[in-house]
Amino acid sequence: MIGQQAPRFDRCRRLALSLTIAGAAAAGFAATAQAQVTVGASLSLTGPGSALGIPMKQGLELWPTEIAGQKINLIILDDASDPSQATRNARKFSTENKADLLLGSNLTPSGMAVSNVAQETQTPHMAFAPIPLAPGKSAFSFVVPQSVSLMAKATAKDMLTRKIRKLGFIGFSDPWGEQWLAALTKELEGSDVKIVANEKYGRSDTSVTGQVLKLISAQPDAIFIAGSGTGAALPQTALAERNYKGQVYQSHGAGSKDFLRIAGKAAEGALLPIGPVLLPKQLPSDHPSKKVVNDFSQAFFGKYGPDAGIVFGAHAFDATAILSAALPAAIAKAKPGTPEFRLALRDAIEASKNVAGTNGVYNFSKEDHYGLDERGAIMVKVVNGDWQLVK
Repeated sequence: MIGQQAPRFDRCRRLALSLTIAGAAAAGFAATAQAQVTVGASLSLTGPGSALGIPMKQGLELWPTEIAGQKINLIILDDASDPSQATRNARKFSTENKADLLLGSNLTPSGMAVSNVAQETQTPHMAFAPIPLAPGKSAFSFVVPQSVSLMAKATAKDMLTRKIRKLGFIGFSDPWGEQWLAALTKELEGSDVKIVANEKYGRSDTSVTGQVLKLISAQPDAIFIAGSGTGAALPQTALAERNYKGQVYQSHGAGSKDFLRIAGKAAEGALLPIGPVLLPKQLPSDHPSKKVVNDFSQAFFGKYGPDAGIVFGAHAFDATAILSAALPAAIAKAKPGTPEFRLALRDAIEASKNVAGTNGVYNFSKEDHYGLDERGAIMVKVVNGDWQLVK
């Protein structure tokens, strides 16, 4: 069970509570008896994905102890950045803890592993990494962060604006890199932008010299790096060491202070698509996520400091907002801890509309378990070691 937070961090709880009250009122829900909703979160708290998993755990620590009048029993396990361990965690949640909702993981391969268990056990699942949702095989999974296709669309638009013609690509040799290559290829079809070089590297690699030399030899106008966390900095620094002068793009997996710290001056000028939460002060006043982003950023930075990984911590908060909107309808149909409740919760999440989160506005449906639209993607540039909104 989540412990009580210090009073000065109540802003985030008040925000979650306000979402809960609004959702309950909309559903005409009145809690007559308090039940316990069990939530199991598998995160990479150690291993290569820990730079993403740790801030997500911090975001979970800001969850309220009750949502829609129901006590929340939150259990967090480390999957060590290993899909096999993520599978074991998800099975433990489902069989031993009788979880009503699964969360995680923060890496695409591990998130896919949790999704498989969610489908098998018919347990609602919110992924904290952009996982591919295969028709008929992921009916219980919802993706909290922006989909790769949404971010690829924003990136391709920027490339066309800058009149990029020849593009080099280097990405993780796993589903994250594969998703990005497929999405960019699709978005650039029919345009003047051609991918002239395609290289891969592992998450735990310590050198990409060979791949970078091949990329540069193709003389691309720009190079896209499909990495995440601190691993996204490796090609960035290698390109700078070889004095590459073209434009470098990163994926939204690089949106962290850790990336800026490790890449250092090599990151200057890099462009990437990201969610609204990264730039609370630079967001236009009419952006629908402006207030939510401001409130969450004050609570998150207030507790964990100005260098905390807010982009990834924000996924945890958005899961709260989605659950707050869906829980009243599910509780009205069945009791937590039962198969009927899990199905009702899945259906209620599918029916969620206009849920304002830190990543944008969620509108789910039976056909769309990603939920976010163009309002969830902004382009930013690294300027003087920090993020700057591209207008």
